[in-house]
Amino acid sequence: MTMYQIRKKQKIPVSIDKAWTFFSNPANLGLITPPHMNFKILSRSDAGDMYPGMIISYRISPLFNTRIQWATEITQVKEKEYFIDNQIKGPYKIWHHEHRFRQIPNGIEMEDILYYELPLGWLGKIVHHLMIRKRVTDIFNFREQKIKELFGTL
Repeated sequence: MTMYQIRKKQKIPVSIDKAWTFFSNPANLGLITPPHMNFKILSRSDAGDMYPGMIISYRISPLFNTRIQWATEITQVKEKEYFIDNQIKGPYKIWHHEHRFRQIPNGIEMEDILYYELPLGWLGKIVHHLMIRKRVTDIFNFREQKIKELFGTL
């Protein structure tokens, strides 16, 4: 079992209220996902505020224009501080994504912490080395750039 981790911090010149409203709304995820992934929300267990137990189903094209369904469950929420989603259906053996927010002077610091594991044992390790690590990193780099375009930088 090999668990991988990616951490990304970004300072954004917005209030904690504005950041929470934007990032805790699954409908906005498509805005900060690379267009080539053809991200689409298929269903949500509730259209209201985010809550533990909320399930969101998506369709994405992560590799070679193949479409897959992905579902995540929001497992923990502490309003205006963090929320955590875990994959319940998708390509990873484990996908645990923490979204953390902290008020700082003139804005917020947002941190993404992702833990993930691939299936297929040694073959998964090879595929990770050859392409998955770069793909996942590219998604977070795209997201960082898009957030700068939407909100500016500190």
